[in-house]
Amino acid sequence: MTLNAEQISTLAAKSANSALVKDIMTTRVVTVDLDDRLHVIRTIFENVSFNHLLVLEDNKLVGLLSYRDYLAALSPRIGTAAEFARDTRTLEQRVHQVMSHNPITISPNTSIKTATEVLLEHKIGSLPVVEDDKVIGIITWKDLLSVYLVINA
Repeated sequence: MTLNAEQISTLAAKSANSALVKDIMTTRVVTVDLDDRLHVIRTIFENVSFNHLLVLEDNKLVGLLSYRDYLAALSPRIGTAAEFARDTRTLEQRVHQVMSHNPITISPNTSIKTATEVLLEHKIGSLPVVEDDKVIGIITWKDLLSVYLVINA
């Protein structure tokens, strides 16, 4: 994430204790379905610059698929000269088979400090931002690191 001028201005006047998740969260999230196949996920990850996809079922968050989860599910021989049909079949797995279920979420009104503590405590890289059972954004460790650089500049 790159902070825009408005976010930098907002954050410059705040501390880590008073800056809120809603001040920096990414609101344009990409969602996928439980039954999407990994070849669909491959196409998404090849065309974007982020590492987390939110998994929805009936418009409700049920999981999170990271680029790391995706790679771990694939055969290491995909795309190499040693690739066999059985390797290519790993792309036929469905999202629900490899995603992290019931992800930890955070409210948009949570402080940046608390969000950082949650990420560190649970050893995770992102937090979906949820309000009234609806996904409204996502925040990652990179977002938080960017904020600390602005606040402590």
